[in-house]
Amino acid sequence: MIKNKKVYLLIMIILGGVLLLAGCTGDQEQTRLEQIKSNGKIVLGTAADYPPYEFHKQINGEDNIVGFDIEIAKTIAENLDVDLEIKDMKFDGLLAALKAGNIDFIVAGMVPTEERAENVDFSMKYYQGEQSFLAKADKADSYQTFSDLTGLKVGAQKATTQQNLAEEKIDASEYKFLSKITDLVLELKNDKIDGIVMAKPVADSYAKVNSDLKVAPIDMGKETGVAVAVDKGNKDLLAEINSTLENMIDNNKINELIADATKLAESNQ
Repeated sequence: MIKNKKVYLLIMIILGGVLLLAGCTGDQEQTRLEQIKSNGKIVLGTAADYPPYEFHKQINGEDNIVGFDIEIAKTIAENLDVDLEIKDMKFDGLLAALKAGNIDFIVAGMVPTEERAENVDFSMKYYQGEQSFLAKADKADSYQTFSDLTGLKVGAQKATTQQNLAEEKIDASEYKFLSKITDLVLELKNDKIDGIVMAKPVADSYAKVNSDLKVAPIDMGKETGVAVAVDKGNKDLLAEINSTLENMIDNNKINELIADATKLAESNQ
């Protein structure tokens, strides 16, 4: 009888421990949004060489990352009542950083594609711009159709829709795809390439601060629109982001931010 009581008591202790462990495990399974609010900050991944979307600017002697994407990210953070931490990295490393949990969301002029959507979820689109071809000023006007670009050395940012556009539409003698726009612009200025396929607001910004560069008068078409990216399955975080974006669009705030960022980018040296 005593032995049976001891066995019963041992079983109850084990069961109690299992239930306690299960309860603790449940407490730890927070959603990404809950983790963000618990940490008091949200971590943004971006590639800050893409004015007026995101770029570096010296303000009062200090380097700052600015741009209309950054202002959108700040508004998202404010609406979540958390701080914003910015991580500047190469564009082609953003998705891997998101999947690894090193960043919470991406705002970087990123165009949703079927391939990207296999690994991440996208918000509503908040801006749609035109594509363009940035070239040396003394040659830009001669590029008026895609056929005029045949045989040229053409650059684009690596792992972007601009890379896809270059490969699909331009019969180049050589393609150069680099991770950073600034490196491509340097290649163009040093005559290593003949032009760069890039979003028109970005091309306009670089042309404004580089007198030897000009946007060619060629119709490259429009991009399909840019959106915010989060890791797969973060529905609650995505809902909050979409709510912020919808409010900003309805109040014409996005267009105001683009205008302000463009002016700032044009003064950026």
